[in-house]
Amino acid sequence: MESSAAQGRPQPPTAYRWLVLVIISLAMFGNYYAYDCISPLADVLKVQLKFSDSGIGLLNAIYSIPNVFMVLIGGIIIDRIGTRRGTLLFGALCFAGAAVTACSGTLAVMATGRLIFGLGAESLIVAVTTALAKWFRGKELSFAFGINLMIARLGSFVAQLSPTWAKPAYTHWQAPLLIAVGFATFCVTGPVLYILLERRADKRYALAAGGEADKVVWRDLFKMSPSYWFMVALCVTFYSAIFPFQTFAVKFFMEAHGATRESGGQLLAMLTLFAMIATPLFGLMVDKVGKRALFMMFGSLLLVPVYLMMAYSEVSLLVPMAMMGVAYSLIPAVMWPSVAYIVEQKKLGTAYGLMTMIQNIGLAGFNLVVGWSNDHWAASAANPAGYHAGMWIFSCLGFFGLFFAFMLRRSEAGPHGHGLETIRAKAD
Repeated sequence: MESSAAQGRPQPPTAYRWLVLVIISLAMFGNYYAYDCISPLADVLKVQLKFSDSGIGLLNAIYSIPNVFMVLIGGIIIDRIGTRRGTLLFGALCFAGAAVTACSGTLAVMATGRLIFGLGAESLIVAVTTALAKWFRGKELSFAFGINLMIARLGSFVAQLSPTWAKPAYTHWQAPLLIAVGFATFCVTGPVLYILLERRADKRYALAAGGEADKVVWRDLFKMSPSYWFMVALCVTFYSAIFPFQTFAVKFFMEAHGATRESGGQLLAMLTLFAMIATPLFGLMVDKVGKRALFMMFGSLLLVPVYLMMAYSEVSLLVPMAMMGVAYSLIPAVMWPSVAYIVEQKKLGTAYGLMTMIQNIGLAGFNLVVGWSNDHWAASAANPAGYHAGMWIFSCLGFFGLFFAFMLRRSEAGPHGHGLETIRAKAD
């Protein structure tokens, strides 16, 4: 009866859809701020708490380690309980994790907090992504993902600039983490407001069904199309090249290029700023012209030289940061919305969860590997060349990204393609 009634209802107005997007993106803002609060604090943790680079790498690696398993489970939970309860559940975990991280200066407690935060954060991203696909599928999907990530990365931008706008807080390790707890409240308030908006929409508009997933057959998860797996591989290579770099970036800028903490945070924030601007623009462009795999090949080409430029040249760091920011914008603008075109809505949470699960293997591994590399080669202000090995690791990931983008384009040009090179947004 409810289904029949819903068929006679109008589609949600464009303004209502975008209001939903902005509200649910608040959760992503808080999520991204809390994740990125570690990098500007790295040298303070080293001096005041005697953390090594391996320990600092652990704080972000342990965020990813449980998600090798949990994020797939989170995707299945989202498909089962729906995006509303899913966003609230995982947002609450984000807030709890940020609070635990700030409560003690011991590595074990802080790492526990980051683990709890990670359990919620990646699954929250999956829930928000699934919600956006529900509201924008067949509409301005790539542009919507771009705006969502622009708001989310504003959280990163504010965190990375915190040594400038919250400079007095960096005299003690705990104060910046308490600021992060404050921003993490958005991880809860955003989902609460989203639930209220969607419940109101249920009574007035025709919405795509959500949360009625079939029973998950585990072996079917690995029967996804080749295009899906090439997109997964691209996500792994891109994010493994960018997020572990961010973990050590401010410290690297200070010790290898003589930057202050404030200017190092500003340089890292430039990466986020370029990505904030480029993501919705690329999303809008992809909605208009298609050519998704071609865009990813372009992004991979940008990513290959940036780390070697920072390691071996005297070029202004603004140049590689801008290049990396543009490349960084392409995954959310191109790949994440593309999944919605090749996977059924009722299994979309699981598909995003599987993608994020594999992505977190890369994030955990490369945070640990690069932290070990910096310690092994004694990377420091006295030995800036110790960072070179890590820069080569990141650069090699760009080459792999180029290969997987080529394979995606080849797959989509074949008889089993899904139209990722040709699909364009429908008018409202």
